[in-house]
Amino acid sequence: MEHYNLVVIGSGPAGRRAAIQAAKLGKSVLVVENRLRLGGVSVHTGTIPSKTLRETVLNLSGWRERGFYGLAYRVKKDIEGKDLGARLRMTLDYEIEVLEHQFARNGVRTFGGMARFTDANHITVIDHAGDDHAFSFDFAVIAVGTAPYRPANIPFNDHSVLDSDSLVTEPRVPRSLTVVGAGVIGMEYATIFSALDVPVTLIEPKENYLDFIDREIIEEFTHDLRKRGMTIRLGAKVDRVELDEQGWAIAILTDGRRVRSDMLLYAAGRVGATANLGLDACGVVPDDRGRLKVDPATFQTQIPNIYAAGDVIGFPSLASTSMEQGRIAALHAFGAAMPPAPQFFPYGIYAVPEISTIGLTEQQVRAAGTPYECGVARFRETSRGHIMGLQSGMMKMIFALDTRKLLGVHIVGEGATELIHIGQAVLNLGGTLDYFVENTFNYPTLAEAYKIAALDAWNRMPRTTPIAPLAE
Repeated sequence: MEHYNLVVIGSGPAGRRAAIQAAKLGKSVLVVENRLRLGGVSVHTGTIPSKTLRETVLNLSGWRERGFYGLAYRVKKDIEGKDLGARLRMTLDYEIEVLEHQFARNGVRTFGGMARFTDANHITVIDHAGDDHAFSFDFAVIAVGTAPYRPANIPFNDHSVLDSDSLVTEPRVPRSLTVVGAGVIGMEYATIFSALDVPVTLIEPKENYLDFIDREIIEEFTHDLRKRGMTIRLGAKVDRVELDEQGWAIAILTDGRRVRSDMLLYAAGRVGATANLGLDACGVVPDDRGRLKVDPATFQTQIPNIYAAGDVIGFPSLASTSMEQGRIAALHAFGAAMPPAPQFFPYGIYAVPEISTIGLTEQQVRAAGTPYECGVARFRETSRGHIMGLQSGMMKMIFALDTRKLLGVHIVGEGATELIHIGQAVLNLGGTLDYFVENTFNYPTLAEAYKIAALDAWNRMPRTTPIAPLAE
């Protein structure tokens, strides 16, 4: 029986980073991946495909140029599923090639098959030919990710009724689309297809969506979606889905309303992909959605030598945070020094338009009773925004009145997920409003919005010193 210092189950962002970190510490590492190729959910059906699909749509549709050339402008007149799939395959192949090279360069061994625990220090892997292989280990990291939640009352057929996995496996451009679930995944796909001028109806059972985002940003985002014709039905729950004689999907709501469309994407939740891991044999107990509870500082499960990281442990379920979780798990397992985690990290939602945020929302600052002031900049106020033809997009910054410290940055619009990193640096370094007011930004850039928003807040903040020296 082969023995490894660390066995990692899953090769997505969390598993990849855990494996490479352990290898750099000089440990023997085995990565077990159930798919035919490495990469996990992130590469095959999640982060990389959805963002590649988004970029393809924005390029082929001419979305970014419509501010100048009109709503009817398109780079390619008739965009089909094969146009979307070609770029997906090229990107996927590249990502897998990079990952294989990383593992090979760091001496990480990979094995294809389904892993199952036999106890807290052993796994059995059934390879793709059906043969069993046993391995022992000192530590294990469970990084299997999640799978779409598929309730029994939804007749999935992977053509007219799909989940997010089947949507990217064989992409097509429908005549109309219903998206059930206004979470991050549902919102991204709803807005991507809306950018293709596909009529989209978004259905969400709650009265609000993306609750962790500042409400003013969501109001701006919602206005943008309604302006371009998307139908948003909040507080509407789907009772069941039926197919008509043409094979179109009909979503029947609990209030009796019916929404008919060529395609229905069910994106209301995901479950941890832990059902076949034999967790009962090693003592790790998942919750009712298959997710694993861990110590937030070390990422240990109930069993000290078994760790879990990535989407399988739940919120925030971001590729960026998953990587750090995997790295910290490996460092802790082998007693290596762990740097303190930053207080704040950015969220990125790759909808059209993008949303990115870091720090406290206005609602959180108000609830904490902290005296504050906000500053807002519209992208159309910047020369770069005008050059790009941007008609929407905004940045909101929140500052404490007493210390002038930056408390949060919230952005919706073109380049939001890139721009947020300036705010991230200042926030985690304890910077204040004065940094943005006193420093010079490249011109013309969208980053100028930081200075505009800071000055907007400064104009409303109480003066503790005269604005200019008094004349003698």
